[in-house]
Parts: sequence; C-alpha cells; structure tokens
Amino acid sequence: MRSFEALLFDNDGVLVDTEGFYFRANREALAPFGVVLDREAYVDLFLRDSRGAWDLLRERGVDEAAIVKARAERDARYVELLGTGDLLMPGVADGLAALAGRYRMAIVTSSQPAPFAAAHARAGILHHFELALTREQYAHSKPDPEPYFTAARRLGVPPARCLVIEDSERGLRAARSAGMACWIVPSELTRALSFDSADAVLPDFGAVVTRLG
Repeated sequence: MRSFEALLFDNDGVLVDTEGFYFRANREALAPFGVVLDREAYVDLFLRDSRGAWDLLRERGVDEAAIVKARAERDARYVELLGTGDLLMPGVADGLAALAGRYRMAIVTSSQPAPFAAAHARAGILHHFELALTREQYAHSKPDPEPYFTAARRLGVPPARCLVIEDSERGLRAARSAGMACWIVPSELTRALSFDSADAVLPDFGAVVTRLG
C-alpha cells in the first residue's frame, strides 16, 4: 500500500451524519414551489452532479429574488436541524483518536461556514485536524479538484502523499482529478452510487483505521 503523509476527509456523510438533515431542509424549501424532492433526485443533484435545489427552481422560471429568499430559509432550517440528534458517524471519534499523531489530517468540505460550525460545535472532533477548508475558501467546488489541491498546498504535502476519504461520486472525481488516492466509505444515501475508480470501498470508518494499520 502507498505510504501517506496526510489524510483529507470529506465532512458530511464521512465524519458527521448531516446529509439527512440537508436533504430535509432542501425538500422543505422546494415544497412551496411545487417541487417534490425525493431521495433519488437529491442524490443525483447534490452527490453525483454537484448541482442543487436552485437549479430546479430556475428550470421552472422562478425569479432570483425568490430563490435568494428560499436559500436563506433553507440555510436557517438546516442549522436548526443540526441542533438535534447525534451527529458523529459511527467509529469516527475512536478512529480519529487512533490516527491522531500518525498523520496530518484535514477536512475538505463543500459545507458553508455556518452549518459546519453548528455541526462541529456538537461533534467535538475539530481538535484532531490541522486544517478545515469550508466552501468560502476556494472558488470551484467538487467535483473540481481545487478543494483538494488547496488543502494539499496549505499543508505543504504533495498530492501523491495524500489519501482522501469520501462518500460521494463528486468527491471521488475531485480526488482523482487532484492525483490523490481515494477510499470510499458510502453513506446511507450514497451506497447505490458507482465508485469503480476508487482505490478502495470500505464498509465503515473503522475499516479505514484498520486498513491504515
């Protein structure tokens, strides 16, 4: 197995169990416009194609002012939902503790700062990470490789020495385009997606720790 210096983790669906809340917030935001967002459409739009709720509204001719209002309401609802339930994915707390000190670790997420902060205020794992890149810190989101290139550059680690842990197709494409190895730990929402180009597909976070030895 290749020797790695840095581990770059996606956030939602890998470290924290937030995708279900984000799906719900988007579904509620679209409902007043007569758009029914089901789980399959959510996975296609957000986790495979890197599009979003507002593309659906623009296709229906909804004006930008209404979209801005709906987005603000969606964002507020999402942060509200993050205040409920246990957010840590299974095995993450113990797994990160086992990896700490052995690897340089960073979070590379498409999450905006407010929901990221809301989730991690309760998760209690940020102290393990040297760096956390949220959406405002780069220009082009996944599947563009820029987020992972940015993390590697800021850590001062060559891409070939970075291992990405992801749960989505768009994240996998971003990692591979950045020249990085990528292991997939599918979430409940992404288990049916195609991960043929991944270096490994693992059942849970604990398997990541075991494979790293």
